[in-house]
Amino acid sequence: MSTLVIGLLVAAALIVLLLSGMPVAFALGSVAVIFLVAFEGFASLTVLADTLFGGLNEFALLAIPMFILMGAAVAASRAGGDLYEALERWLYRVPGGLLISNLGACAIFAALSGSSPATCAAIGKMGIPEMKRRGYPSALATGAIAAGGTLGILIPPSITMIVYGISTGTSIGRLFIAGVLPGLLLTGLFMAWSLIYASKKGFRFKIGDKSYTWREKIEILPRILPFLALIAAVLWALYGGVATPSEAAGVGALFAIILAVVIYRMWSPRQWWEILRLATRESVMIMLIIGTAALFSYMLSSLYVTQTLAQWIGGLDVSPWVLLVNINIFLLVAGLFLPPVAVILMAAPILVPIIAQHGYDPIWFGVILTINMEIGLITPPVGLNLYVINGIAPDVKLPTILWGALPFMLCMVLAIILLTIFPGIVTWLPNHLMGAIQ
Repeated sequence: MSTLVIGLLVAAALIVLLLSGMPVAFALGSVAVIFLVAFEGFASLTVLADTLFGGLNEFALLAIPMFILMGAAVAASRAGGDLYEALERWLYRVPGGLLISNLGACAIFAALSGSSPATCAAIGKMGIPEMKRRGYPSALATGAIAAGGTLGILIPPSITMIVYGISTGTSIGRLFIAGVLPGLLLTGLFMAWSLIYASKKGFRFKIGDKSYTWREKIEILPRILPFLALIAAVLWALYGGVATPSEAAGVGALFAIILAVVIYRMWSPRQWWEILRLATRESVMIMLIIGTAALFSYMLSSLYVTQTLAQWIGGLDVSPWVLLVNINIFLLVAGLFLPPVAVILMAAPILVPIIAQHGYDPIWFGVILTINMEIGLITPPVGLNLYVINGIAPDVKLPTILWGALPFMLCMVLAIILLTIFPGIVTWLPNHLMGAIQ
């Protein structure tokens, strides 16, 4: 049987298992075991345990549960509500300020939590009812929060960036700092669209004679500034060479817990048990996907599927631009069916050498890949953010949320185009702060 046929059978089997509802980790592991046994016999099972645990034997992976714990502690506090309220008090006079304040809160909370679903849940619970109460269309209210939540995997610290760095051997610190300007660019595009739409429709954040005094604007800042300082401290530790990503994540998690206890009086052992339980469950889920993805990659390599695919793509007689368009289309399609971590673990090790061979920067490509994964988070059938928003606002139908998120998807596509034409938006800051890669 040819390698191409084997690859097609692997893809078909994986798609069938995923569509059946089987968890991603179990689907990857099952396909890997079945094809190894079918083509190499039961003797191949002797390497399964070593391969699985070898995929987890990476010190940098410790950053994942620590950043998840940091995000869980912040998400369980009133930090999201205070961010929303602070932006409300400062932006209430701006046309469309309600949309802009929600998107701003999403961007900041994304940096705190590193999680798109957590960002959607924390900001959406307050923002969606408020926007609907003030006359904003349901599609716009829900679509804006769904799109804003995706910033959680781009703005550092990002778990997706950690996984990409480990799977491709690129610097996690550089990836984090490379995501700063694109994250601000994407947030700016979201806000620009919101401002244009709100101005055309005549929406305003202000209702009647409602206003805030300078005292009311300033008195809320002490509740959010410590968390903003926490983000700055984690990034400074990473970019200043003070700590590794794992060390910075551990310190960040510790101080997030301390701030939650001191500022929001979160003393209840039951509450912290629930936070730790949720953080552990999410960490184990991601780690299991990483381990089984290593097993899946070993199967593909052992059957020469990976090598054949890489040779075929690398041998295509097309321009680098055409190659990049095709890769982006592939990533968009993959993001429709798989979570970001799974796509990165399976695709990045194959694509990055090809990208580098055609003169593209792997750090730059990590940002492009991440934005593609953001689009997948608000696109069915596996658009996680859509279902989170639907759970928050069950009276709004899923197609309505999707329709409202469509303009923000187009903003993401525009961001990919801009970053492709001007790659320095991604590479300038890490090169400036950490030196150019020789």
